[in-house]
Amino acid sequence: MNSLHLEPWSAAGLPVLHRQNTPEMTAHLGGPETERAVADRHERYLRLTGGEMLLVRLGGTAIGSVGYWEREWNGEEVYETGYGILPEFGGHGHAAGALRLAALRAAARGTRRRLHAFPHVDHAASNAVCRKAGFELVGEVSFEYPRGTWQRSHDWRLDLDALDTPSAPTA
Repeated sequence: MNSLHLEPWSAAGLPVLHRQNTPEMTAHLGGPETERAVADRHERYLRLTGGEMLLVRLGGTAIGSVGYWEREWNGEEVYETGYGILPEFGGHGHAAGALRLAALRAAARGTRRRLHAFPHVDHAASNAVCRKAGFELVGEVSFEYPRGTWQRSHDWRLDLDALDTPSAPTA
């Protein structure tokens, strides 16, 4: 049985970052990064505090990444999330499933009430992932990503306090 699950970021994530670094997967994120930028991103993920980056696996196969991290948004301490499932695994609900699992992990920490995602307004698939994962559309915002580039994004919000987390994974 191929079950969807998350595991903490490790050296196994670097090949996934390289596979995600394509024009197709980065079209709404400023385009592909240099090799040095990918390596730096991997190192940041390994050292992340105040959240976690996670490898998304379907059975034993790494199919993408998902994560959450602390930030301030509109005067509130929240988590922000990001996710990416490799194209050959898209269209099967894996991104929404991984996002729900990551939300449970964030809720289990108990340090922030809300989880936000900020997909570009024109990124239909990413907006659909938020909707399917149970996020509420707050509205359109101007959002900086990558650093120095402002884009029109949707602000999707999930109330972590409303999640049932008794068995939420913490490791």
